[in-house]
Amino acid sequence: MMQTIWQPESLVAKELAALKPYLATNVKIDNAAINDRVHELLTAGGKFLRPGFFYLFSQFGPDHNTARLRAGAAAMELLHVATLIHDDVIDESPERRHVTTIHQDYGQRNAIYAGDLLFTCYFDQVLIAAKTPADIKINTAAMRAILQGELDQMAHNFDPTTTVDDYLAIARGKTARLFSLSCEQGAHFAGADTSVVKLAQQIGERMGLAYQMLDDVLDYAGDEALTQKPVLNDLRDGVYSLPLIYALTAEPQLAEQLPQPGDHINNEQLLTIRDQVIALGGVTQAQQLATHYTKTALNLIDQLPTGETQQTLRRLVTELLVRNH
Repeated sequence: MMQTIWQPESLVAKELAALKPYLATNVKIDNAAINDRVHELLTAGGKFLRPGFFYLFSQFGPDHNTARLRAGAAAMELLHVATLIHDDVIDESPERRHVTTIHQDYGQRNAIYAGDLLFTCYFDQVLIAAKTPADIKINTAAMRAILQGELDQMAHNFDPTTTVDDYLAIARGKTARLFSLSCEQGAHFAGADTSVVKLAQQIGERMGLAYQMLDDVLDYAGDEALTQKPVLNDLRDGVYSLPLIYALTAEPQLAEQLPQPGDHINNEQLLTIRDQVIALGGVTQAQQLATHYTKTALNLIDQLPTGETQQTLRRLVTELLVRNH
C-alpha cells in the first residue's frame, strides 16, 4: 500500500524507507517477545500516512534538518501505533497489519503496557524534533485530544441517539487530530511560513475526517479481502458510526434491532442491519459527507504555494477519497 501511495522515486518514499530502520533502532522495549512484536507492527506494511504527510508538508519549508525531521516523522508514527495497540485491546482484534495482536498472544495487560511504552518513545522523538517548549505543548495537547476522542467514543457506544455532530466531535479527536498534527508539524519543523503551517493544520483535519468517514463506509460496504479486517466490527461492538447514524435518522425504529451491551449478535442479524442501513441511504450519505470534506481539503490545497508538492497533495487526497481498503 505504501508503494502505491508514495511513488517509489519520490523524496517522501525515500525518507519513509529510511524511517523504518530509524524506528527499529530507537524503539527498545526491555522484553524480547514484546519488543519483537512491536517491531513487527512498526514494519509490517502500514500505510505510513501520517509520517508521509509530515514529510510532504515539510517540503514547503526551507529547513531540511534531517535529524529533526526524521524524529518528527517518527513521533507521528509512534503515536499512531501506540493508539492502535490500545484500540486492539478494546476491540479484541486478533490481528493488525497481518501480525497477531500483542494482547492475543501476551494478554491485555502486556499490550497496554506496550502501548504506554510507545507513548514514551513518541515523546523522546518529540524532544529531539522540538525547537521550543511550545512544540512540546502542541504535541501534548494533540495527544490529549486523541485520547479524549477515544473516551468520547466509548461514552456514545450503544447509543442510538448519537448525532452527526457527536460523531464529528469524536472523529476530530480520535482520527483527524493526528492527521492535522502530522501536516502542521511537518511544515512547522521545516520552517514554512505561518500561513502554510495554518493551512497544513486545516488540510490535515479535513483529510482526517474524510478518512474516518470512508473507514466507516467500508465497515458496512467494504470487501474483507481488500480491507483485511472483518466488516461490521463497529456495529457488533456498539460503535454507531456515520452510516448507521444517518440510517437511524431516516428510520428511528431501526434502533430496536441494534445489539445491546452483552448481546451475542450473529452474522445473519448483522447483515440484515447492514442491508437496511444501505437501503435507508446511510452509506450513500456518509460517502457524500466524506466527499464534502475531501473537496474542502482540495480547496485549501489550492491556496498552498504552487508546484510539484501541491500537485502531489491533490493526487493523494483524491486517491484516499476513492480507496476501497
